[in-house]
Amino acid sequence: MNVRSAIPADIPAIMTVLEAAKGIMRASGNHGQWVNGYPSEEVVVGDISAQVGYVLEESGKVVGYFAFIPSPEPTYAKIYGGRWLDDGPYHVIHRIGSLPQVHGVFAAIMDFAFSEDRSIRIDTHRDNHIMQHNLQKHGFSYCGIIYLESGDERLAYQRTTL
Repeated sequence: MNVRSAIPADIPAIMTVLEAAKGIMRASGNHGQWVNGYPSEEVVVGDISAQVGYVLEESGKVVGYFAFIPSPEPTYAKIYGGRWLDDGPYHVIHRIGSLPQVHGVFAAIMDFAFSEDRSIRIDTHRDNHIMQHNLQKHGFSYCGIIYLESGDERLAYQRTTL
């Protein structure tokens, strides 16, 4: 699986991936995350413009998407019921999505992320059990609760390497 920077021509395929990811969420009982049109095409365009949007390709086809954003993440400034593993610089991964028939996307994202930074933070919805499982499987530690700008609660995770 190839990871590369997303470009504007990828937007239709990215939106297909994100819609498929919403379907996976709903089928697994996660009805509270990625609602009301989020993530919108405008959000993806913003990621691409900021050069933080990435696609995963398999056989030349876009099969996954994520945003890889350098710190600081404003909503991570306050964490409740725990603490981050360290106070150093980090990258945040947001908006992970993949087509349902494709496997290994999360592992490919982690390989890419840890080739770029030693500290990665991610947050997820309490009902996103698939993401929580992947985070635990890939060595992330639960650190506490953060709140999005909207006030919505998210479970916060971090993994660091030496």
